[in-house]
Amino acid sequence: MSKWTVNDYEGLEDAEEQQLSPVVCEIASDTERDGYSVPASPAEDAIDGSDRKSDDDEDETNSEDLAQRDISSGLVPKNFVTAFGNSGDDDTDEYDVVRVPKRNLTTGLFGKGDYNYLKLKPDHESRPLWICPHSGHIILEAFSSIAEQAIDFLIAISEPISRPTHIHEYKLTPHSLYAAVSVGLDTNDIIEVLNRLSKVPIPADVIKAINQCTRSYGKVKLVLKHRRYFVESSHPDILQHLLRDPIIAQARILPDEGVDGAGSREGIVIQESSQMRDLNVGSLPKRSARLPSTAASIGPGVDVEGFGALNDDEDDDVENIVHAFEISNTSVENVRKRCNEIDYPMLEEYDFRNDTINPNLDIDLKPATTIRPYQEKSLSKMFGNGRARSGIIVLPCGAGKTLVGITAACTIKKSILCLCTSSVSVMQWKQQFLQWSTIKEEQIAVFTSDQKMPFLGEAGLVISTYAMVANTRKRSPRGQLMMDFISQHEWGMLLLDEVHVAPAAVFRHVVTNVAAHSKLGLTATLVREDDKIDDLSFLIGPKLYEANWMDLANKGHIATVQCAEVWCTMTPEFYKAYLEETSYKRILLYSMNPNKLRTCQYLINFHRNRGDKTIVFIDNVYALRAYAEKLGLPYICGETRQIERMRILHQFQHNPIVNTILLSKVGDTSIDLPEATCLIQVSSHFGSRRQEAQRLGRILRAKRRNDEGFNAFFYSLVSKDTQEMYFSTKRQQFLIDQGYSFKVITHLEGMENCPDLVYGDKDSQKSLLHSVMMAKDADADILEDMPDDLYFDGRIQANAGVRHTAGSLKSLAGSVAKGRVERKKPVEHHPLLKRQFFKKR
Repeated sequence: MSKWTVNDYEGLEDAEEQQLSPVVCEIASDTERDGYSVPASPAEDAIDGSDRKSDDDEDETNSEDLAQRDISSGLVPKNFVTAFGNSGDDDTDEYDVVRVPKRNLTTGLFGKGDYNYLKLKPDHESRPLWICPHSGHIILEAFSSIAEQAIDFLIAISEPISRPTHIHEYKLTPHSLYAAVSVGLDTNDIIEVLNRLSKVPIPADVIKAINQCTRSYGKVKLVLKHRRYFVESSHPDILQHLLRDPIIAQARILPDEGVDGAGSREGIVIQESSQMRDLNVGSLPKRSARLPSTAASIGPGVDVEGFGALNDDEDDDVENIVHAFEISNTSVENVRKRCNEIDYPMLEEYDFRNDTINPNLDIDLKPATTIRPYQEKSLSKMFGNGRARSGIIVLPCGAGKTLVGITAACTIKKSILCLCTSSVSVMQWKQQFLQWSTIKEEQIAVFTSDQKMPFLGEAGLVISTYAMVANTRKRSPRGQLMMDFISQHEWGMLLLDEVHVAPAAVFRHVVTNVAAHSKLGLTATLVREDDKIDDLSFLIGPKLYEANWMDLANKGHIATVQCAEVWCTMTPEFYKAYLEETSYKRILLYSMNPNKLRTCQYLINFHRNRGDKTIVFIDNVYALRAYAEKLGLPYICGETRQIERMRILHQFQHNPIVNTILLSKVGDTSIDLPEATCLIQVSSHFGSRRQEAQRLGRILRAKRRNDEGFNAFFYSLVSKDTQEMYFSTKRQQFLIDQGYSFKVITHLEGMENCPDLVYGDKDSQKSLLHSVMMAKDADADILEDMPDDLYFDGRIQANAGVRHTAGSLKSLAGSVAKGRVERKKPVEHHPLLKRQFFKKR
């Protein structure tokens, strides 16, 4: 992979239009930068501390001096300055020298959100970024002539928050900076490129945060050798520092006498580390060393397309000698978590080409297989230094995550364990491996409730579900043999589909219990409604790449979707019952709203006449069956047998008569239905943003997406004036941040002219209400089997710490995994950002 350097933007001065002034392309000396004076000390201290005192000493002696330099340089107007340290609070940020008044109702000033005091650079119109003090937020002008190159850089160092058409918002976080270091960027690169792109001087607190978050990243690695885990570093003093931590010290295993390498009483041994050479990813033809034309305007050595000549000066010039100590297999998760907490996150890289212990797997991409540029770019982040980095790749639904995983497997060429969310997706992964790669069918083992046979030969591929591998109950003899085979094997890569489910309490131990040299997580929605999404940084690794949904849609890689929220008025009888009801039956009432059912039927008929194939999502199983029975349509829920599921899906794909199917939440992920062009959501799991995006993904891979003027359609039916409207607004937030817009439809023209719609008279509506009110509470309660990260409404959260739900014989027998829900602890921000950005000012 290529590496960002301070020269990456020097070529921009040759642009014919909207070019940066020559000032941008010069490295100013000492205190003069870009035509204005800025304090040299904070930046210099942040970039190079080799000849300076330690950071702690610098903080104690120069904090007030640094603040005064900011003031004297004109970076902060004097009328907004307060003397440093006057608050008397020991936790006061030393760079908090600005006191902006609270918003004045007369003038409209926004208090600390008002950055009028920041000086613009003379050529600010040519620069696309705004960097906000005290928060680490970065605002990008997406209409800038260099926006595409700036986006590539920002994706590498920050988390995208919101990316509508013209203005994008990103945020610097410890995890994003950790990911930046893992792909080859260093502190100097990040600060200098940000300085060139920013309209305003980089705030001193942001510089300090970048320095603190990157100075120790990438110096510690976790390595698997012969089913034993070692913590490696080329800096023995860092290992000594780690061993002084009681949690890490407790997990250490002292080496036996006579082991390879020189040992010490602290349990540190000296080992050799091999050098890497250039790598062909997925056995694809190697691209020319000449840089792409799009990169020529940026500067030498930069490969914005993802592949190209690897820089000789990459940070991967590793030393031949490394120091290491061993930790127990059962303590891997705790050690990785602890290293994150003390700001020494561990990189996990696999030297698969020099692994002579594990047998090679005969697998390559078929000659006819081609991968798209963004897939190539994502893989370059994983294999950029010739080794396999563990991490997460985020691509929209339908953008080819499966092919990315297959290409990674073809590159590593070792045994692969692939975990999915359902048995349907297991069969789809098997079919995709056979379609795109040269692997033989006897080399693929499927571990589900129906199939439990290992592969033939020394190396192969096992595809299973999270639930099958995570199961701790007694297994059948064949199932136990298969599980022993998985746990005793040393895997080249652990491939995790829909990786956002991995932090769940019932699944997370799978990641550490399986001995895998590298881990690749794939997902479209790196978001959860609980506080566990950050755990992926130490369970799997940093986020290596994230694609822009709207950019891929504009290029025709995924379908263009028209999103609409349809308001369905509650009938008087149903609304009266809704207001009087206090139990979970309210969910059933707004799901079974007769007007919602009529609207659903009207949209199904409308799109059937257009030739569309429609998926209807209904989470509540009682409502799902009622809709299916009334409309005469096939449905799939959790109780549907695997054979019946495959039959219904096959009919939907290949039978022109079957143009509509109803699905419960089992269809949210990993179901490939490229024939579907319309989706109707009747009910959902409260305010889960992830579920909304995953359901939209069912129609993003439409076969007709490249037809001129083609649009897929996503409808969310909402009962008006109910709690469902609040949940709907929250659910849409993730998609809105990706650039999608929702139109609100209050009336469907022509619906009143359709006399054949169901429940058109009062008697039938009252009969429906009676059947709903007679339903059991368990039929209305959708929380019992609900994943632990989905959103709960405020009323439930306000209750006691543990909430008991309606039970059943299944739950008493222990077959239901969750009978009560415990409140989550408050989210703890990373200590560095807590110090830098979340302090009370």
